[in-house]
Amino acid sequence: MSSPRPVPRCALALTALGAALLCSPTAARSEVLYKLDTRCALRGAPAQACTIEVENDGTATLYRHRIGSTLETVRILEAPVRMQRWNAELKQWQPLERAEARFSTNTVCFNGRNLCAVNPNYLNSVREDNPNAFAGRDLVKVLFDSTGRVTASCYDSGCDLVKK
Repeated sequence: MSSPRPVPRCALALTALGAALLCSPTAARSEVLYKLDTRCALRGAPAQACTIEVENDGTATLYRHRIGSTLETVRILEAPVRMQRWNAELKQWQPLERAEARFSTNTVCFNGRNLCAVNPNYLNSVREDNPNAFAGRDLVKVLFDSTGRVTASCYDSGCDLVKK
């Protein structure tokens, strides 16, 4: 399914994610930015068909991943940029520990392999908005603090130095 390029808000989040790499999942006033039929994986399992719906709720960008009957939501907040994942059991947002993006496969993964998605819209917009920062790069990893803010990031072979 062809989808429009996401707004700069999405690119800002990965720029922060790459440069160093939304409050409930159903916001009252939200605007759907795009919907993408793609492939996702949970907890290291093989990838399967999924749908990603991206919404701007005014204070954050929500990425809703529907994988079969499972719904996983990641939100990116600005000022300061933070990334969090909705915990349906606890009914609260929890900060991400880490995230990584691999441009060659258009894959974004959160907290290791807990949630991975093929999202070329997101990664292509990052490259377009930051051609110098991402030229010749394939892998970007980011570590977050206890609030979901970026604390460290690395690129390609430099990520061997950053272990978590």
